[in-house]
Amino acid sequence: MNTPANDTIGATGKPRQLIMVWDMPVRVFHWLLAVCFAGAWLTSESERLAMIHYAFGYTAGLLVLIRLVWGVIGTRYARFSQFLKSPKEVIGHFMAMLRGHPHHDVGHNPAGGLVMFALMLLILLIGFTGYLTVKEFFGNFASEMHEAVASLALALVILHICAAILMSVLERQNLVKSMVNGKKLGMPEQGIRYPQYLIGSLIFLGAIYFFYLTLSGGLPSLTQ
Repeated sequence: MNTPANDTIGATGKPRQLIMVWDMPVRVFHWLLAVCFAGAWLTSESERLAMIHYAFGYTAGLLVLIRLVWGVIGTRYARFSQFLKSPKEVIGHFMAMLRGHPHHDVGHNPAGGLVMFALMLLILLIGFTGYLTVKEFFGNFASEMHEAVASLALALVILHICAAILMSVLERQNLVKSMVNGKKLGMPEQGIRYPQYLIGSLIFLGAIYFFYLTLSGGLPSLTQ
């Protein structure tokens, strides 16, 4: 999947090169959310690890709320306006793939953007139903909804991972690596100028602190 920076030719006939696409807040959100989702899932069946489960779950919810804001005010490829497309465009994207014409824009493709947004909404719903379960609202209904939505989210996560591997092969570039270093193949003018390292660092530290507060019982309204 590792592709030399200049071996893919763009629509202009010029060689594409590695450019900055994903800013630091997007990358921090992506990997912290992955850790939180995995952590919450692995601790979901243990009463002994309940506080850790709460910390992972609520931190995931906080990250999604931050990402929703960043999707409006963030850099070019972080914005929802860049990748949330109409159903017609999503269907057109699938049809193009079936015809052997994969997506080559540097941001999220229409289908990937839709899955990502749906996953964020599901994680918010998981956090909300988890809160209702902790507070013992609506009895077993809230708990059953919590588990059902979590299972649906897990299915989307698996779909997301499989799609990332498939698109890495089709686009001949490592999309997982691009979410680490922020770089993808494209034309120089398509890259973002400011990776927003400071904002990304603040989001990282804020999420870690929120996790600590929840785990230590510093936010009793969420865990009791």
